[in-house]
Amino acid sequence: MPAEPGQLKPSSPTTTDRERRIRGAIEEIRPNLQRGNGDCCLIGIDGSRAMVRLTGACTLCKLSSVGRKGIQARLVHKRGELLRLMPVAAAGEAVD
Repeated sequence: MPAEPGQLKPSSPTTTDRERRIRGAIEEIRPNLQRGNGDCCLIGIDGSRAMVRLTGACTLCKLSSVGRKGIQARLVHKRGELLRLMPVAAAGEAVD
């Protein structure tokens, strides 16, 4: 179930080392998403959850969960970070 934007705690203005690691994992996956006319961006971090917004073709793609799981796997494998990526619904967009 996607989180609603009003329920999110926005990231602090100061980028933490943890946030940089999460953004780095997303950046590694983004070229693959962009090749299929989609994209993903970090919206906020709340404990062990990171909220991401899927855009473009990713909003309706049945494989969007595979992309999120790919980012999660990169965080665990390369950075030792255990985190769950949660899709955030934008106004007028469908999210799985």
